[in-house]
Amino acid sequence: MQIIIPAVVLTALGILFGAGLAWAGKVFYVESDPRVDAVREALPGANCGACGFPGCDGLAAAIAAGEAPANTCPVGGNECAQVIAAALGVEAVETIPLAATVICQGKDGVCRAKENFHYVGEQDCRAAALTSGGQKACRYACLGLGTCARSCPFGGIVMEDGIAKIDPEKCTGCKTCVAVCPKNVIRMEPKDRVTALRCRATEKGKAVREACTSGCIACGRCAKVCPYDAIVMKDNLPTIDYEKCKQCRECAKACPTGAIWGKEITAEE
Repeated sequence: MQIIIPAVVLTALGILFGAGLAWAGKVFYVESDPRVDAVREALPGANCGACGFPGCDGLAAAIAAGEAPANTCPVGGNECAQVIAAALGVEAVETIPLAATVICQGKDGVCRAKENFHYVGEQDCRAAALTSGGQKACRYACLGLGTCARSCPFGGIVMEDGIAKIDPEKCTGCKTCVAVCPKNVIRMEPKDRVTALRCRATEKGKAVREACTSGCIACGRCAKVCPYDAIVMKDNLPTIDYEKCKQCRECAKACPTGAIWGKEITAEE
């Protein structure tokens, strides 16, 4: 009897609370907006925050409310934008797919920038940057401790040659790596670009060469040889206008230090 009474009381309370919750669910039920549901269904579900909204749910609500355009999600890209636009009956403006690019280079297993000292401490670029700006002689160089690789939600970054290497096929343009890099050595560039500057040093020749063997020495040859006027020198660095660039790669061929990368020309091209 001592066991039965508590069991009956608990069962009755369970039924009572269950009925109360069911009643509250009906009274306070809020119908979902089918427009928001349609947008949310089209989004990739990465919840990376690259769009500037609190996850895919926040972005879906903003797009449905007209507070954000259909092409806001960089991960979903143009295909996702077209689906969203069709669902909402609006026009999607096509965007150029972007991928993260590391503005530094390595070779033969090491970063080409020299080291001022051997860093011993937490293997995190942000921690290393707090120690005299990091161990690299070039203050613009990738510190190579893999903070960006560990932060990438899509596994698109590996560490090679002492610097970060980004797989453009895996990169979704979420900009997570850009946000965590303390040296600002990662930036977004068009995925289909065949040339890219791999140096951020704004000093001139001698100062750059003392810190790195492949830094830009501000000679301006790239700008001079470009037949499409797609390169201008600014702050001792070439700036490439990708709308003018015709992918001829003449700048990469002319660069005496290899600071400008040029995609290898294949037979198919």
